[in-house]
Amino acid sequence: MYGILIIMITFHDVLAQLTFNDQCRKFGIPLWQCPHFLFFVMGMLIIVSILIAYALGSQLVDDPFVVNLIILGLTASLITIAFIITHSFEKLAEANRLKSEFVGIVSHQLRTPLTNFIWALDFLNTEAKEDVTEKQEGYFHILEANADRMKNLVNELLTVSRIQEGTLPLYKQEFSFVQLVNVVVSEFSPLIRASNIKLVVEGGSDLPNVYSDPARLRNVVSNLLDNAIKYTKKAADKSQNQQEQPVITLRYEARGDKLYFEIQDQGIGIPRNDEKYIFQRFFRSSNVLKHETQGSGLGLYIAKSIVEKADGEMGFHSEEYKGSTFWFTVPFATHV
Repeated sequence: MYGILIIMITFHDVLAQLTFNDQCRKFGIPLWQCPHFLFFVMGMLIIVSILIAYALGSQLVDDPFVVNLIILGLTASLITIAFIITHSFEKLAEANRLKSEFVGIVSHQLRTPLTNFIWALDFLNTEAKEDVTEKQEGYFHILEANADRMKNLVNELLTVSRIQEGTLPLYKQEFSFVQLVNVVVSEFSPLIRASNIKLVVEGGSDLPNVYSDPARLRNVVSNLLDNAIKYTKKAADKSQNQQEQPVITLRYEARGDKLYFEIQDQGIGIPRNDEKYIFQRFFRSSNVLKHETQGSGLGLYIAKSIVEKADGEMGFHSEEYKGSTFWFTVPFATHV
């Protein structure tokens, strides 16, 4: 009875290891990167390789004992290689999971004291406004600007953590994308004027409503426009022969059953060697670091994740020192 119980427990453990979805969810990685799934695939390949080797060995070698030795040696080698590879993948997956958990925990822990700091700063800035000097008021503005930067960074980290866990909420509804663009442009108008940049908006007003999360999509458009302004301004500042006012162009139109939107800038562009990494977390291209442009390297990762979760696509094309064009698509409400 005890032996049967041991066998049942062992069989249950084996079945638990074969539930690839649960194992991959634990690490927060897709199926094709999951160590357990990779080990299963390699096991199948090993079995096929053994059968092929046995069939060839039986035809080419007369002594069955030699054939068996060859098969045993090949089996031991393949199993060892498979174990080493999958064990390495498991360590990487575990490190990735721990990093994601760390980001989530740190973000949550930072949010409360940061919120209290912002409240205290607002109180001091309003209640004690009459008693502060002009110099002290300047310090208040510096604190407010840095508090906003910290708040945005914490919010980005929390969003990344939810994306990694697959728990990022998306509240889809029907809304006017044209109105959303107008709101975002209105918000950025002071910054655009201060940066001496010309903004051009190209698109009809008779587009169908889109079906997505308006708040999340607004974050995507805001992030792309903010990047365009930031990097266009840097390019204009570094240029020695700037003859004309730099231009940023927003375009949107219907393409089939989806809305197509793009932002084209005349900024510093993206080096060709960095293009394949541009949507990765925390990545910042080499020329951005050279131009000392502030950023966390999370905005494009978040934007692409939101668009893809909204059943859309996102991409870009760029040329260094000439500018970039980032685009995305989202479905119209009439085709959902």
